[in-house]
Amino acid sequence: MAPIFYSQCQGGHLPSATITPPDQGARPQTMCLAIPMQITRIDGDTARAASRGIERDIDLILVQDQALAVGDFVIVHVGYALQRLEPDDALATWRLLDEMDASGDTNDDGALGRA
Repeated sequence: MAPIFYSQCQGGHLPSATITPPDQGARPQTMCLAIPMQITRIDGDTARAASRGIERDIDLILVQDQALAVGDFVIVHVGYALQRLEPDDALATWRLLDEMDASGDTNDDGALGRA
């Protein structure tokens, strides 16, 4: 299996994963990740959400067809909530990110609270 390293993309503002393809001559590829966050406040089409000690204002325009409430989990990418998540799914996603972080990130900036 190709190694996966958790890092930051776009100047350190967005969590990402760097995947090195199995081909020895291939360049590592970086992709931005969507992160589970819990809604702490809703104000129309925006919300405040938190994840592992980090709070962000997020846009709810892409999930306006879903009934959301304070305490719900959503998956967030570049400031937009993409989908409502069950709490177990949010936890499973964080566990996966932790596994990615443990697979080789040597700078300790991964899913341990800096995402």
